[in-house]
Amino acid sequence: MTADRSASADDVTAGAGGLLHGVSAPGSHWSTNNIGEAMPGVLTPLGWSVWGPCGERAARTAFHRVGALTAAEIAEPADPTERFLNIFYGRTAAQVDFMMRIGDLMPGTSGEAIANQILGSTPAGYRSRPSRRRWPVVAVRFPAWFVRTPRLIRRCRPVTDAWWRAEIAAAETLDLAEARRHFLAARQRFQETLTLHTTGVIICMQPVYDMVSRLAAAAGVDGSSLLTGHGSHEETAVVSDLWEVSRGRLGLSAFLERHGYHGAEEGELSSRMWRESPDAVARLVDQYRDLPDEASPAAVEQNRAAERRQAEAALLDGLAGWQRAPARLALALAARISPLRGVGKVAFLQSLDVLRAMARRIGTCLAKDGLLADPEDAFFLTADELVGEAPLPEQSVVADRRRQHDAFRTLRIPLTFQGVPTPERAGGHDPTGRGILTGTGASPGVVEGRVVVVDDPATADVEPGDILVAHTTDPSWASIMFLAKALVVDIGGLLSHAAVVARELGIPCVMHTTDGTSRLRTGDRCRVDGSAGTVEVLSRAAG
Repeated sequence: MTADRSASADDVTAGAGGLLHGVSAPGSHWSTNNIGEAMPGVLTPLGWSVWGPCGERAARTAFHRVGALTAAEIAEPADPTERFLNIFYGRTAAQVDFMMRIGDLMPGTSGEAIANQILGSTPAGYRSRPSRRRWPVVAVRFPAWFVRTPRLIRRCRPVTDAWWRAEIAAAETLDLAEARRHFLAARQRFQETLTLHTTGVIICMQPVYDMVSRLAAAAGVDGSSLLTGHGSHEETAVVSDLWEVSRGRLGLSAFLERHGYHGAEEGELSSRMWRESPDAVARLVDQYRDLPDEASPAAVEQNRAAERRQAEAALLDGLAGWQRAPARLALALAARISPLRGVGKVAFLQSLDVLRAMARRIGTCLAKDGLLADPEDAFFLTADELVGEAPLPEQSVVADRRRQHDAFRTLRIPLTFQGVPTPERAGGHDPTGRGILTGTGASPGVVEGRVVVVDDPATADVEPGDILVAHTTDPSWASIMFLAKALVVDIGGLLSHAAVVARELGIPCVMHTTDGTSRLRTGDRCRVDGSAGTVEVLSRAAG
């Protein structure tokens, strides 16, 4: 892999007030794994000024609801080195030490397990320091929120959807003061929906996944099949509706009314969504139109449901009699809770899209008044500056922030690091010879095919049967995943978006290869083993 150490990190971080580059205690451990799925690439100042405080509070509130944190620990710490979320060279990272402390306070798990499950890593030499001091609180709070959260997520979805439609329709008619008020309201809703989603992942989805996985291991059954085939997920609903558009049973405008908040890097506020740039959807419709009817998403869903029922029967047969009643309860919980991951995520993505629309409207108003050089400069303000709660910076300062953002895009940082990371200049591919990449097997099966390395799903040239290789994915990628034979992803774990969608589509998936997008290139032929978590290079692309 071609990469030069950055000779002067200070030069890269200078000139923008440190908005996109934080500080760390020397001994703190950080991970960008999984976090990059929600907050992709290099964030803009506006994106980080929304995500940073909201994400911090969402995580801390969820851990308070589970009983691991006190009410006083919900607030964002004044000392940035003590925060769960931080930003380095424009990339968001989560503090692994924080997650390990949480895990050591929880019964039935550990700091190592929590860090590995949610962030995908544990620092070398880590020693667990379990404590029972919060167990009585967890015993009271956890069951109550486990029961309550799924109901809250389901109720939130239609309410947020109706609000999103109304806000997007009204955005272009608002004046500056109105757009600012709507932005503030959308930020509050984003906080609420993100907190609810985070609570669902930590209190409901992760424990149920662990429960089913342990049962499957005890019975010698593939656990991934037990967590799929429960009906349409939000991510696969996008695929199903695209299929309907390709068959002429649903109009493109109706599709965009349902799913227009999706798009490449949809976690970043400055990105353009499908409702703004529908050409990418039209290209996908053309590709879907060429697929045979028997390849429909409905057929795939039926097959996955049948496989799940077979796996459930095998699981129960492989357990002792006294274990079967708890196993049936775990399977029932999986059927109820597994699809909720996408439901909660849609709610916060729609909230984020309203923030995006209002920011663009504010930018248009400020540019019209001569206060910004370009409406898109709105994304290089902080949230407080955008809504007038802090002074608007000089246009030269905004230009400096743009340059810093562009400079950070030329760098990369490690997936895990201690203290402040040392960046590297982003280099080219290093596709030399045969080799084997290792990662985490997230969806079983073995296939061979042509590799397509994708940076932007909106411009991807993925043909049916290709192996899709990406750094990370979000729900907008489900539309091209349906065309792929297998998925290989640099970052993420067993509950990441790509892993969940791969299991629903019944295709092999290897997560957390760390550098698959650098070591592979379009045109290579590979063998993907989604059980073993390996990607073997069979031949290299010509040239």
